[in-house]
Amino acid sequence: MAQENKKQGITIIDQVEQHKKVVEEIELNEEETKQQIRIYEEDFIQGLIDAAGYTKEDTQHIEIARGGKLYFAFDIRPLSEDEYDRCKKKHTKYVRNKQFGMKLPEETNSVKYRDALIYTATIEEDQKKLWDNKKVWESLRDKGLQIMNGLDVIEYCLKAGEKDKILECIDALSGYETDLEEVAKN
Repeated sequence: MAQENKKQGITIIDQVEQHKKVVEEIELNEEETKQQIRIYEEDFIQGLIDAAGYTKEDTQHIEIARGGKLYFAFDIRPLSEDEYDRCKKKHTKYVRNKQFGMKLPEETNSVKYRDALIYTATIEEDQKKLWDNKKVWESLRDKGLQIMNGLDVIEYCLKAGEKDKILECIDALSGYETDLEEVAKN
């Protein structure tokens, strides 16, 4: 079932199917537990394999509209923990600490980091169409903007508040809960 959450400046379309299953809790001794695991081992293995494909299967449609006019739209996907980490490392300045004999993070360029998260979460087809489009780059350069890569397009084309909302969507798709009550239940 598709449901729409309309917010100013950005439209987020959630495509969530709700499957309600009845779960019954039972207590088993150690031997019964081992037997249940053996019986359902193939289901567990298939579940793990299916769960590993989350970054390709889960997507969310984002529309950027201002003043009632749709400017552009793209789809995002969840990010893995490794992708978050790579974006953070790439946009963090490190300094060698002589006292400890190792490099320590000094400062993260949060603007580029946020842009990198949006870029990485954008599905490949939309990356090519929007952020890596050479025609877009040339048009923005003609307006006097410095465009070196897709991150610069994101920087100049999205407002700070729009980025915040997109990052919230990326975090939600990636499994980061913002509702502490829901996290506490699980």
